[in-house]
Amino acid sequence: MRLTHTCATAAAVAALALTGAAPAFAAASPTPSAAAGSDAAFLKAIHQANLAEIAAGKDAHAHAYGSCVKQVGDVLVRDHTSLDAKGATLAKSKNITLPKDPSADQQKSLSALKPKNGTKAYDTAWLQVQSTGHQQALKLIDEELKSGKDAQIKAAAKDARPIVAGHLKMVEGGVCHYTTPSASPSR
Repeated sequence: MRLTHTCATAAAVAALALTGAAPAFAAASPTPSAAAGSDAAFLKAIHQANLAEIAAGKDAHAHAYGSCVKQVGDVLVRDHTSLDAKGATLAKSKNITLPKDPSADQQKSLSALKPKNGTKAYDTAWLQVQSTGHQQALKLIDEELKSGKDAQIKAAAKDARPIVAGHLKMVEGGVCHYTTPSASPSR
């Protein structure tokens, strides 16, 4: 996938790809210093990435081998649906038209996992790509926070950062680290 510097921030949320292939965003993204492009492009890229992550989460829930990966998939769907709704509202307020679908490469990456459905190989591939993608996403979010011009869009990036960092903790090193949230202690 070839992205201009204005779309580099598409990696703000990790993409799903095959093991052995670089994540769709991380591979094509220029260095973070080149990511200081248009704030509107940042919103568009985040929206498209959110759509890809929602699809990846649903796919993991349906096709992962282990329950841990399925649970992480559920978290991705929940969090990226929420982030996307906020981003869409912000884009609408700024008259920014958002793409309707994930990129062709994002869609292709998800489709490429189909032969591994229901296997440990699926889980391994999914987790490795999520780990790499979330690392790259954090670098790009940080660049937007440093170089973005629109205060509201920077605020959205700031709000997304701890969520992406939390996702990275769940998949770090290509290993599933999901733990069931503890219940609030009763008084």
